[in-house]
Amino acid sequence: MNQRDTTRKICAGGLAIGGGAPVTVQSMCNTKTWDVEATVAQIRALRAAGCDIVRLAVPDMPSAMAISAIKERVDVPLVADIHFDYRLALECAARGIDKIRINPGNIGGEEKVKAVAAACRAGNIPIRIGVNAGSLEKRLLEKYGHPCPEAMVESARGHAALLEKFGFEDICLSLKASSVPLTVEAYRMAAALFPYPLHLGVTETGTEWNGTIQSAVGIGALLCEGIGNTIRVSLTADPVREAAAGIAILKAAGLRRGGVRFVSCPTCGRTEIDLIGLAKQVESRVRDMDRDITVAVMGCVVNGPGEAREADYGVAGGEDKGLLFKKGQVVGTYPYERLCEALVALIEKDGRP
Repeated sequence: MNQRDTTRKICAGGLAIGGGAPVTVQSMCNTKTWDVEATVAQIRALRAAGCDIVRLAVPDMPSAMAISAIKERVDVPLVADIHFDYRLALECAARGIDKIRINPGNIGGEEKVKAVAAACRAGNIPIRIGVNAGSLEKRLLEKYGHPCPEAMVESARGHAALLEKFGFEDICLSLKASSVPLTVEAYRMAAALFPYPLHLGVTETGTEWNGTIQSAVGIGALLCEGIGNTIRVSLTADPVREAAAGIAILKAAGLRRGGVRFVSCPTCGRTEIDLIGLAKQVESRVRDMDRDITVAVMGCVVNGPGEAREADYGVAGGEDKGLLFKKGQVVGTYPYERLCEALVALIEKDGRP
């Protein structure tokens, strides 16, 4: 049994995290949270993109006071991201937030931690402790000399202990760094030490192209090892793109189904059709179909027929033409220029009630 199945289960609103629950995708709004209209619009866009949880920055009291108005207009669990001021956590809890991200060791004395723990317990609100390699405590940097997995895990242990002292255990942990190897090793250590669900992410990864690659490597590696209960792909991009990347990573790891899984082969000298053009055409036509199917576009006779047969639908190219497959059976031969239309028409026909 892997870590994903054995952690404690917490609930953000009605959404289960950990304890064998499906891995969820999170993103974060880049609006000013006090701007209710803009924030609600972005939350709805993220929800439409498949996002399961949305985090909101709460740097001030006007943002905290906006939580109740936002909650009334959306149907996705919301996380308040809070630093330093425990009063913001208390206000968000009073206004119905579903989850709070805060580091107990950074909000003052134990009485403040006790107050936050009591408010969250009363409202059934879990707390995510977010350790970041770029903001480790000074004592840990002096002890270890630099950010390392051991320092990150020790930081998480210290923050968790503050909550545990007051009997609060609805905890989620994250241990993020901009280095993929550092992130992966920190999470591996945490998975072996803590009973709490883990929120996976590689932080500060950059723009969409580079950030998606780094996140896919780091998050994907951990997911395939059975580690991780919720994820965020952090990108310097539209948050909707984070959600799309997160869902794609879950699908690639075999942890989420639904929608079209698209398969196409790389080009080589044996290809006798415009494979790149055909693959782009087909992908653009099937991407938004609400079908749980695999579609393959293959370029030559070496691997093409075999791969296409394994898909629900597929084409395998030949000299200016191609074979059309359905469930492993050849259902037609078409010239290159008609392959995309023939494939899409077959999928759409089978999808009609």
